[in-house]
Amino acid sequence: MKDVVIIGSGKIGSTISRLLADSGDYHVTVVDRSAEQLSEIESGPALSTAYLDITDEAALCALLSGKFAVLSAAPFQLTVGIATAAAKAGVHYLDLTEDVESTRQVKRIAKTAKTAFIPQCGLAPGFISIVASDLAGKFDSLDSVRLRVGALPQFPSNALNYNLTWSTDGVINEYIQPCEAVVNGELVEVPALEEREEFSLDGVTYEAFNTSGGLGTLCETLKGKVNTLNYRTIRYPGHAAIMKALLHDLGLRHRRDVFKDILEHALPTTLQDVVIVFVTVSGRRNGRLIQETYANKIYSAEIDGRITSAIQITTASSICAVLDLLAAGKIPRQGFIRQEDIALGAFLGNRFGVYYRQGEALKSHGVTVAA
Repeated sequence: MKDVVIIGSGKIGSTISRLLADSGDYHVTVVDRSAEQLSEIESGPALSTAYLDITDEAALCALLSGKFAVLSAAPFQLTVGIATAAAKAGVHYLDLTEDVESTRQVKRIAKTAKTAFIPQCGLAPGFISIVASDLAGKFDSLDSVRLRVGALPQFPSNALNYNLTWSTDGVINEYIQPCEAVVNGELVEVPALEEREEFSLDGVTYEAFNTSGGLGTLCETLKGKVNTLNYRTIRYPGHAAIMKALLHDLGLRHRRDVFKDILEHALPTTLQDVVIVFVTVSGRRNGRLIQETYANKIYSAEIDGRITSAIQITTASSICAVLDLLAAGKIPRQGFIRQEDIALGAFLGNRFGVYYRQGEALKSHGVTVAA
């Protein structure tokens, strides 16, 4: 049994801890500086909690000493500090961050580390990059790679057509920070909330627009190999226009604490959500221009008697699958590991990756799709 530490006891951290502890192969210690959130974690033989100020590097290093890995489900502002402590303690490091600058710093830390550093192990960035890399590998040459992902309420009921389903800080960050893209073969930065488009899937109309961080390291990986590469977040129509008014016209991009407080007190959370993954790749194969698409919808589900949101399922199962592949020696155990280095077949064949295959594949895992 491998000892792992999870930083953060929120919605995602608690889901990760349950999946790993229930697997029988990991002993999990959940760490947080919020005693209130820790009190909601159901401890057991394979799951314990520890109250700790994450910014206390010495205390964090002492806690990590002798462990197999640390998984960060903490706000992106804490990413670099946790990665630094992981390197000093000599443990493997995985995180869920979508923050571009944090990942750049993690990459620098990994250069001298003796363990694996695997950032961006969630849905987007994360699984979306694994899918895109798999599709891209089927072409002789690439023309375009377009990634679209959204975590949406199944039953929208407000003007934003949105409910809070994951980190409020993360949502605000991706709506504000510049976005990487490849345009006409050149690596560029494009503004968030722009280049809006509409498309339909299963008879439902969606909008998609630029947001930051979803590409992970794909721009660097595919630079010089693709003409067009971009990532856009999926929402119901009307969402982007209101967000632009709030963030730009009312200046709330400069008052993030105020904006976060407004969102968290005005928008209810929901467990009845759906995650949409939509990746389209076009290029040449045997001299012909061909397009291939991966489309998937993952819904909230009952797992071991507990209703779990789709964003919890997809994000938590992603990082658990990557950890499992690392533990099994199917991922290098030293240096910086990109998501696109992970084989899609190995991911989906993993006991945690199977959560992306709802329906018949999940009946043997005690999962029932929520109505």
